[in-house]
Amino acid sequence: MDGEGGSFRLAKSAAVKLSEMGERTKQLGSAMRDPHQQKRIILVIVCVALLLDNMLYMVIVPIIPDYLADLESEQSEHVHLVLHPNTSSANSTNQDNINKDNLDIQIGVLFASKAILQLLVNPLSGTFIDRVGYDVPLLIGLTVMFVSTCIFAFAENYATLFVARSLQGLGSAFADTSGFAMIADKYTEEAERSRALGISLAFISFGSLVAPPFGGVLYEFAGKRVPFIVLASVCLVDGVLLLTVIKPFSNRTRENMPVGTPIYRLMIDPYIAVVAGALTMANIPLAFLEPTIANWMETTMHSTQWEMGLTWLPAFFPHVLGVYITVKLAAKNPHLQWFYGALGMVIIGASSCTVPACKTFGQLIAPLCGICFGIALVDTALLPTLAFLVDVRHVSVYGSVYAIADISYSIAYAMGPIVAGQIVHNLGFVQLNLGMGLVNVLYAPALLLLRNVCQMKPSYSERDNLLDEAPQGLYDTIKMEEVRAKKKGYSSAGNCLSVDENGFDSFRAQQSSDPEYT
Repeated sequence: MDGEGGSFRLAKSAAVKLSEMGERTKQLGSAMRDPHQQKRIILVIVCVALLLDNMLYMVIVPIIPDYLADLESEQSEHVHLVLHPNTSSANSTNQDNINKDNLDIQIGVLFASKAILQLLVNPLSGTFIDRVGYDVPLLIGLTVMFVSTCIFAFAENYATLFVARSLQGLGSAFADTSGFAMIADKYTEEAERSRALGISLAFISFGSLVAPPFGGVLYEFAGKRVPFIVLASVCLVDGVLLLTVIKPFSNRTRENMPVGTPIYRLMIDPYIAVVAGALTMANIPLAFLEPTIANWMETTMHSTQWEMGLTWLPAFFPHVLGVYITVKLAAKNPHLQWFYGALGMVIIGASSCTVPACKTFGQLIAPLCGICFGIALVDTALLPTLAFLVDVRHVSVYGSVYAIADISYSIAYAMGPIVAGQIVHNLGFVQLNLGMGLVNVLYAPALLLLRNVCQMKPSYSERDNLLDEAPQGLYDTIKMEEVRAKKKGYSSAGNCLSVDENGFDSFRAQQSSDPEYT
């Protein structure tokens, strides 16, 4: 009887848990039918994907140099004992120096391979995203990132690590671009778009700055595999949530999907080109200092390992503060987005120039915080501007324009691990920082070109007059064109500007690029 009673209680408990799961599923389903809840869930999915990508990018910083050094020493000791059993200690020292130089080159190439492949794939991924939408490419990116993380966990030689790092660049080209594009598509009002993109940038910052201590602690106490297994598990959960919530493979009619402006035409748009250049210049100091500042700290201020490991961690807080301030200022004065970006570049330039003057770890924290604060101003002000420029000058499809933004970041981070070390070796650490600071300060006035962009603002009033329901981004464009086709003698509504004032007729551009109209 006791056995039967126990079985009954277990069955009842299982039924209650199944019922609770069913209720949660129903709540999630009802939440997805609510547009506001849907946008929030999508923002969470995208932010987790961006967090993972940047944690994977930075988690190897404390792991790979030490791991590769161990592999190199084991191999060199084995070869040395077999081929030269009776050589002197002086020859052994020379061989160690050669091995160290080779190891530095290997580490630099490994770190840069992700950004290089991401740079090469982005033009293709942007076009692909414009054609198929944002959810399927995001799932592809998460899948590739999951595979690359698993390879990292179990890799035991340099070639396998290189493949894993390159695969991560492939996944990032899809996940990052589609993530930003999905946020821009779902959040169509400028204020909420800036806020959503600001939140995603905060997650990027958190991932980049927390990953090195996270990876270092787990590597020290649990081994190389554990950090990557943890990140792979989170990546898997995010992918399952994407499949469950957004259902990227559900049947949808995509025959009327608007044709986005080709990426090469976006690249020659002067406004987009200025924004892309600013994103690259602003991120060069961070990309160039990450691989070089540890050695400089060790030689000039004799920093300990924990100081070098925690160099960038304090900068997380001013970065988040910069995002918050820029979002608030942009909501009150959206016409000054260009000024916030220019101010950020000046702050970055001034902070870069003061880095070599620091003599202690405490002094160094201030300029590094200034650099990250300035980057937050530039990114938070200019990323929403890219979506706005596409809205008013092109077709409201965001894959290619955020592929351009990703290319801008990739240029900086592809050059950093390879070029920065050579500049320090040939010219010096001081000259490197002065050059980066000067470039940012000199580029800041170029953002004056964007000062009248806000006057192009009009597509939202046009959209609200043409649509019967609240705007929903990419799929609004489909509906808008259907309404336009029924109307004769279309004229701008509300406070829309003419084609000449905006410099571009997005509807005619779509007609010219769509085979049905030619």
